[in-house]
Amino acid sequence: MLPARILTPVDDGYPALLAATTAPPALWVCGTLLEDDGLAIAIVGARRATAYGTEVAERLAADLAARGVTIVSGLARGVDTAAHRGALAAGGRTIAVLGTGIDLCYPAENRKLAEEIAAHGALVSQFFPGTPGYAGNFPVRNRTIAGLTLGIVVVEAAERSGALITASAAADFGREVFAVPGRITSELACGPHGLLRDGATLVRSWMDIVQELPSPWRGLVRDAATVIDAPAPHAPTKDEATVLDALTVDEPQHIEQVIARCGLAPAQVGVTLLSLELAGRVRQLEGQRWMAVSARPRRA
Repeated sequence: MLPARILTPVDDGYPALLAATTAPPALWVCGTLLEDDGLAIAIVGARRATAYGTEVAERLAADLAARGVTIVSGLARGVDTAAHRGALAAGGRTIAVLGTGIDLCYPAENRKLAEEIAAHGALVSQFFPGTPGYAGNFPVRNRTIAGLTLGIVVVEAAERSGALITASAAADFGREVFAVPGRITSELACGPHGLLRDGATLVRSWMDIVQELPSPWRGLVRDAATVIDAPAPHAPTKDEATVLDALTVDEPQHIEQVIARCGLAPAQVGVTLLSLELAGRVRQLEGQRWMAVSARPRRA
């Protein structure tokens, strides 16, 4: 492992985005922090992620890193690990924010990954060397992840999870909050769906993330013009149109009401609702209630 150094908010090289928040008084850094790392997005989520969750996290990280975006995460199992691996596989930069001292690796099986991150980005900790992974460290660590980035992408999270703490901190700091929808029957979709209900931006691809960045930062993303010139969403299928006709923007309906009004098989309604949710056309609320989402104009 490379030697670590200490940065304080008054030092050159202390991350400017983090300094604009309730910044940690000291950071131990192993690897390099660059000014370009200001163009950073965090990808966080469940430790016990599904194959879908790890695939999405890795793909989003790779797509963003290949375009010059630094990927920040927490080196935990599951989504965090997938995000770091995706960034490295794309030849990009990634930063791991630790919940232990800089000289420790948790979980232990990620030691080799930690070494790769230090060589192509940085390991960062606000805890003194030798500090074990106490439970109270991780909510504090999650706020630092939020402070280092322009926005947070949550990929799979239970209703109460560290990823939601990170998203809450991002909102407190005025940073963007993104969420990847999942299966409506999955417990790990509860966190992202709750964020979407509360106004988070739905993520279908890297373009949905870049589109929401402030214009000075968005201009630094390679292929950013693709976002501005992206084609309009495709027209709904016959089943999607039927389900949309059964929903309204201002009056949520229970899924049983939607099924009754559509005249479609329950399984088909479920599949169609998921497709519409991925397209940002409908939103699931608490108690299996659904509502249509009014179209939002594209940002230039």
